Amino acid sequence: MADSPNFEGFVCPLPLRDYPQIVLGHGSGGRLSAELIQHLFVPLFDNPTLSGLNDQAVLTINGARLAFTTDSFVVQPLFFPGGNIGSLAVHGTVNDLAMSGAQPLFLSAGYILEEGLAMDDLGRIATSMAAACRDAGVQLVTGDTKVVNKGNGDGVFINTAGIGLVPDGVNIAANRAQPGDVVIVSGTVGDHGMAIMSVREGLSFETELVSDSAPLHTLVAAMLAAAPDIHCLRDATRGGVAAVLNELADQSQAGFELDETAIPVRPAVMAACEMLGMDPLYVANEGKLVAVVPAADTDAVLAAMRAHPLGAEAAIIGQVVEAHPGMVLARTAIGGRRVVDMPLGEILPRIC
Repeated sequence: MADSPNFEGFVCPLPLRDYPQIVLGHGSGGRLSAELIQHLFVPLFDNPTLSGLNDQAVLTINGARLAFTTDSFVVQPLFFPGGNIGSLAVHGTVNDLAMSGAQPLFLSAGYILEEGLAMDDLGRIATSMAAACRDAGVQLVTGDTKVVNKGNGDGVFINTAGIGLVPDGVNIAANRAQPGDVVIVSGTVGDHGMAIMSVREGLSFETELVSDSAPLHTLVAAMLAAAPDIHCLRDATRGGVAAVLNELADQSQAGFELDETAIPVRPAVMAACEMLGMDPLYVANEGKLVAVVPAADTDAVLAAMRAHPLGAEAAIIGQVVEAHPGMVLARTAIGGRRVVDMPLGEILPRIC
């Protein structure tokens, strides 16, 4: 039997020792997730590819550059306005590949089913997943199915893996943000998280809240055609735009400054956030990306994004600066500045 992990030998064992059991926040995409990854998994499995902490691994095999990613989906409820766990699983995996500039090609799917799940529900999920694969131009080529006892699976969990091909000359990574770069978001933020929350809490608004779940690889391809030297790309899922920018700031050791008034948010999403006491910057998205691009390429990238259906509402929201490396600050509507910190734990559990 393998020895237990030696927390005393890790870079910073205190956060893990403060939590002797796993809590929901460890899956949040926020600070607790980062500490779990950086102080447990990365030291144990240390290698240069893993330590890059990108959304995917880019591997060179016989001269070809392949992007490889894995993801798991535990969203609750299984069905929500704008999608379900099946379509979400495809979109999320495709998007992780796309954030390296890759053309997604192949997926796997592992279904963990709870005893008692309605066969009709599984059929709807699988049908939606197949349609999402066709729409994204990917093939699901292998899979697995397991069943757990009633009360131990919450309906359906789906694990995926994906493989894509990275074009020559494309080098997108979390550590490439440089002072002078411009930060662009591809559209309104917070749509997915508030759509899930509206179903959970039974909230209703004049305008229905709908998830933005969508595959972003064709948008990324259009951006790269306009400007091949995009520095960073991230899809802003768990922890929202705030978590993504903090990750990029940390990996690049650069400062980020945002203009709060430039961040696009739908009125219904803003109303829901205000009602629930949430900041849209921290709410999950499933069809939006954050791009960090050289200033000279900003106009070309923005034009390419706005010409694409999934980037029609793209906006410049900030810039990379030399000051306060590793930190994200935002200029407020009243002219002040505030720190946009990495979320600690789970704001909206089971969001993807």
